[in-house]
Amino acid sequence: MATPDQELVPLLDKDGVRLTVDDTLATVTLVNPAKRNAQSPAMWRALAEAGRLVPGSVRVVVLRGEGKSFSAGLDRQMFTPEGIEGEPSFIDLARGDDAELDAAIAGFQEGFTWWRRNDVVSIAAVQGHAIGAGFQLALACDLRVVADDVQFAMRETSLGLVPDLTGTHPLVSLVGYGRAVEICLTGRFVHAEEAVSTGLANIAVPVQDLDDTVRELATAILAAPREAVIETKALLRGAGDRTYDAQRAAERAAQARRLRDMAGLGE
Repeated sequence: MATPDQELVPLLDKDGVRLTVDDTLATVTLVNPAKRNAQSPAMWRALAEAGRLVPGSVRVVVLRGEGKSFSAGLDRQMFTPEGIEGEPSFIDLARGDDAELDAAIAGFQEGFTWWRRNDVVSIAAVQGHAIGAGFQLALACDLRVVADDVQFAMRETSLGLVPDLTGTHPLVSLVGYGRAVEICLTGRFVHAEEAVSTGLANIAVPVQDLDDTVRELATAILAAPREAVIETKALLRGAGDRTYDAQRAAERAAQARRLRDMAGLGE
């Protein structure tokens, strides 16, 4: 089966990340299957750049990984004293002062933060291993469609680290505090059935159906008017931080904007 971005000219193709755009649909593909799409600072910078390059006309962004694994997590060379050529090792990072270390980690996180912005809906298509940084990248998206062979795991704590690539907030929001603690502290695998039952994934399908299912979901989202999608996503994103009455007020304000726009009375 042809991959979604196979015949399109990439807007970005570097450091294991490819971005293609087909009208209102963008696809970000991790393209280092030989290393199970292992992640590095260069990949994180490329993911952040992909977010900046997505045209304003795009409404849905699909995130996928080539090969048998979505992403097996950090490139293990980052744990060695020499690290990855051209990149600071963990030891080098640890030698910096607090401000330098904070700035470095904040820079890494930029590749994970743009997926939930209100003007796009992001869908992660996840097969095989999604471990550590791979798990967190899938969690960065609004929706997750998984293959029946998926294996999520948060291994950072087992390695003496903490999950620091923006994954802890969505994980707790999706599965609750107690299950999130258990998943992170044990580092165990979460398979497809549990992922769906706990809310980590929206749907699980046979691996051969993954691309088609994601395309169908993207098509269904694109069928709704763009501004209504944006307003609805903003309402839902903010709901957890509002009281019931504050959410009611936000709904009224959003609906008033939509009605005025539909009547041609918007600002």
